[in-house]
Amino acid sequence: MNIFRSGAQIYAQVIDDTTGKTLAAASSLDESLKEFKPAATAHVEKKAEVEEDAVELAASAAPTKGKGAKAAPAKAAAKASAKGAAQPQQKGRPAPQIKTVLPTAQKGAAKTQAEALAAIAFNRKVALAREVGKLLGSRAKEQGVTKVVFDRGGYAYHGRVAALAEGARETGLDF
Repeated sequence: MNIFRSGAQIYAQVIDDTTGKTLAAASSLDESLKEFKPAATAHVEKKAEVEEDAVELAASAAPTKGKGAKAAPAKAAAKASAKGAAQPQQKGRPAPQIKTVLPTAQKGAAKTQAEALAAIAFNRKVALAREVGKLLGSRAKEQGVTKVVFDRGGYAYHGRVAALAEGARETGLDF
């Protein structure tokens, strides 16, 4: 199984290496995929909620670097001295800054290929590549091909290339 990916389209074919003939082919330009639209799901809504939570967390965190961080301790010291509070001064050193510690990222369990693609599965090109893989797999099955060697054509195995491979695997092609 060979893949070619351009900026806008993706093409795949199953080739018999002994005779050099193409047994099955599919592309994003196929008539059956002309009106294809990826299904919109709750994934998009969940992503929006996560982004809002991240913005709120970032907004609540005090700045530790930049103009905002320099101005905040100076204003606080001015207010405190205006009230008559004694500030411990170190000669030649600015007042210590308060650092905000954000929650650390936690590593989860290793994801399967399908789970790794879930984040981008609703991108139109990625979803179309998965459908091309399904179409190619079904056409190869009709020709009696069940096992193939996957030639990704030098493209990195992620995004559209990985989605096409997953679609072909769903139809029963064995890599």
